[in-house]
Amino acid sequence: MFLSVFDMFKIGIGPSSSHTIGPMIAAARFLDHLRGLPFGVAGLRASLHGSLAFTGVGHATDRAVILGLAGFVPSAYDATRAEAELLRIKAEGHVEVEGLGTLRFLPDTDLVFDYGAPLPGHANGLRLMATDAQGDVIAQETYYSIGGGFVVTEAELGAEPPAPAATFPHPFATAAEMLQMARASGKSIAQMKRANELALMGPNALDDGMRRIWAVMRACIDRGLETGGTLPGGLNVKRRAKAIREALERERGLNLTAPHVINDWISTYAMAVNEENAAGGQVVTAPTNGAAGVVPATIRYWLDHVPGASEARVGEFLLTASAIGGLVKHNASISGAECGCQAEVGAASAMAAAGLAAVLEATPEQVENAAEIALEHHLGMTCDPVKGLVQVPCIERNGLGAIKAVSAASLALRGDGTHFMPLDNCIEAMRQTGADMSEKYKETALGGLAVNIPNC
Repeated sequence: MFLSVFDMFKIGIGPSSSHTIGPMIAAARFLDHLRGLPFGVAGLRASLHGSLAFTGVGHATDRAVILGLAGFVPSAYDATRAEAELLRIKAEGHVEVEGLGTLRFLPDTDLVFDYGAPLPGHANGLRLMATDAQGDVIAQETYYSIGGGFVVTEAELGAEPPAPAATFPHPFATAAEMLQMARASGKSIAQMKRANELALMGPNALDDGMRRIWAVMRACIDRGLETGGTLPGGLNVKRRAKAIREALERERGLNLTAPHVINDWISTYAMAVNEENAAGGQVVTAPTNGAAGVVPATIRYWLDHVPGASEARVGEFLLTASAIGGLVKHNASISGAECGCQAEVGAASAMAAAGLAAVLEATPEQVENAAEIALEHHLGMTCDPVKGLVQVPCIERNGLGAIKAVSAASLALRGDGTHFMPLDNCIEAMRQTGADMSEKYKETALGGLAVNIPNC
C-alpha cells in the first residue's frame, strides 16, 4: 500500500485526527453514498463506538459528525461558519445537504454514544444511517477511523488492498527494503520518496502541496506562540506557549543562559501547535493530531536555531519523515486507540528524527538509525487523556517527543549508521506492545493519568 506524503500530513482541524478528521471524512463519504442511491432519504442518524464513544465529547467527535453530516470537510474548515451552523442544527433539528436537501437530524436523539463493546473491526467505530419519512433505517454504513484521518468501511477493512494506481520506482514496504534500494540506487530516502510521489502527480503539485503543508504548520506555531488564555473543555488548562516564548525572548543574549534552554524552545514550538489543536484550530496531522506538534517543532528548531538551515529543504524533511511514517502505519499503527501513544507521539518522533537527520546530511543508514532511536524510547507509552481531552498529558508530551527527535538525530549522526536494533524490529515491537496493552490505556480515558488526577 503506497502512502503519500499527503497521507501522513493532512490539513485539518483539532483536536483529534481519529475523532474529528476521520469521522468528518466518514460523514462526507456517507453523504456521497446517499447521493448515489435511487431513492430519497428524509433523515440521518449516527452511533459512536469504542474510543469514539468513551472520549468522543472531549475529542469533539460529536461536533465533527454533526458538521460532517452538514457537509463540512476538514481541509476547508471555517470555524466561524461551523459554530453558527452547529447552533442552527441544534435549534432547528435538521441539516441542509447539497444534493440531498433538508434532512432531519436532532443531535440529542439521533447521535448516540454507545458505551458497550467496541465494534469488531477497530476501537474507533461509527455507524451512519439514513432514514425514510417514518424514521425507518433504509441505508447504513459502518466506518472505522483508523488513525491519522484514515477512514475505511467495514468491507474495506477486511478486503485485500486495491492494486496500485501506478508503478513506483522504489516500492519499499520495510526499512530493510528502503535501505537496500537506497544502496542500489545511490539515492537518499527523500529522493526515492520523491520519485514515488511523482508517479502519481507532477512536480509542481508535489512541491506546492508540501509548501502548503509547511505554511499551515508554521502558521499554527505562530498562532500558538501569540495566544494566551485557557483551553476549552473544563480542565481549566492554561495556554503556556506564549508566556514561555516571551520569557525566552527576554533571556536572549544573557551570558548566564544555560545550554539546555534550547529544549525549552523546542518544547514551546510543539506546545504552541498542540494548544492550537486542543482549541480546535487548524493543524496538520503529523501523522495524527494528537502528535501534530512534534514534526513542525523539529523543523522550526532546525530553521531558527541551526546554522545553514533553509526553507528550501523543508520538502526533503517532509518526504523523509513521511517515508518513516508510512512504514510505521503499514507495519503497525499510528492510532492511539489501537496501540497507545507510542503509535502517535512515538511515530511522530521517529518521523521528525529521520527528517532532521536527512537535512543534516545523514546517510540513509543514519536516518533509519535516528528513527529507530526515537521510536524505541517511546515503546509502551499509553494514551490516557484526562477527561478525554487532548490536553493532559498530550500537549507536553509533544514537546518531549520533539526533544527526543532532536536527540535521536544527533546520536545517529555521531555514528556510522550501524546499530543493534533495526527499525523494522522496533516497529514490530511497537505493534506487539500495542496488542498486549490493556484497553484502559488506549484512548478510553479509563486508566493511567486519566484516573489519577488532583482531587482539589
